[in-house]
Amino acid sequence: MSTVTIQEAQARLADLIHKLTPGGEVIITENNQPVARLIGQPSPGPRIRQRGSAKGKLTIHAEDEEHLEDFKEYMP
Repeated sequence: MSTVTIQEAQARLADLIHKLTPGGEVIITENNQPVARLIGQPSPGPRIRQRGSAKGKLTIHAEDEEHLEDFKEYMP
């Protein structure tokens, strides 16, 4: 946790934000009193796939067995 004055924060806000670690804090003070706190957001984890989430997103317009001829030698 670090502390900066409001004047410093105004001058270097982008730098303070880019250096902020997930869960890290920067306290902003005015007249030696804390007035605000910047907190680094945790990075989002990977999204968990849900069964059925793609339902309705695929449409088969026609049955086509012809394309399987190319794979005949690989099929039992």
